[in-house]
Amino acid sequence: MIEIAHLCKRFGSLTAVDELSLSVGPGEVLGFLGPNGAGKSTTMKVVTGYLRPTSGSVTVLGHDIETETLQAQSLIGYLPEGAPSYDEMTPRGFLEFVARVRGYDARTSQDRMARVVGLMSLEAVLDQRIETLSKGFKRRVGLAQALIHDPRVLILDEPTDGLDPNQKHQVRELIRGLSRDKIVIISTHILEEVAAVCTRAAIIAEGRLVSDCTPSELERQSRYHGAVTLRLSSTEIIDRVGDGLRTLTDVAEIEISSDLMAVTVFPSAGVDDLLHAVTDHARESNLTVAGIYREKGRMDEVFRRLTAGGAP
Repeated sequence: MIEIAHLCKRFGSLTAVDELSLSVGPGEVLGFLGPNGAGKSTTMKVVTGYLRPTSGSVTVLGHDIETETLQAQSLIGYLPEGAPSYDEMTPRGFLEFVARVRGYDARTSQDRMARVVGLMSLEAVLDQRIETLSKGFKRRVGLAQALIHDPRVLILDEPTDGLDPNQKHQVRELIRGLSRDKIVIISTHILEEVAAVCTRAAIIAEGRLVSDCTPSELERQSRYHGAVTLRLSSTEIIDRVGDGLRTLTDVAEIEISSDLMAVTVFPSAGVDDLLHAVTDHARESNLTVAGIYREKGRMDEVFRRLTAGGAP
């Protein structure tokens, strides 16, 4: 387990992390969420031993990050925000350097390099200077260095920020595969990342933990959970559609979004499923719709509510 207990980190009068407690076990992918400035990166730096806590404790698989720093760090693969490296090096030189720092001999270093180079598809750029690489390849080099020692804990700070959709998909597939036998923590402000790869979502605001649950539980906290949305083919009929849906017995509220050409219908208390009633109404009214679906819940709405002022 990674155990974070009553963690505080202050910079002068600024409290970046405030009484944070979390535990993460093998096989879990924890999405560590929060708005910019919430304390995510600071927490990651404390967990990895880069910063000392002001108070509280962090243990990594039984090793205290302050008193057994090297033992704990040997178990961690860390990709800092922005995937920093040495721009004048090539990926080959950089990974050889990281392997030597990790204490591997020449033969073991080559074996480890071959594995991560294949995993991250870096063969084509191994001998280019890192400063000439695209953002996607720089991120892959950063992931390769985090994985070269096959760590039991993987900590990734904004791992897909700035990547194109294909690159994001590749990184997410990699994370899903790695999570089978590792503890994975992803610090992010991108909510789609949580739904795509995470088994848990911990949200912080102003340095404090405001929610810790599964992504589906987070969605169920949304006011949109259980609502039904109709996507229309034209904005000309949107008001007429809304007026018609208001007449349904089990409808409590209607929300019209003209820019999205959508009408969302909210059920009355105690009503579990509006979908059939809305579908029947659309058919009987001969409405031309692009789609009708039951909402799982909107993470962005829950996120904004939880992080507004730093309290639920």
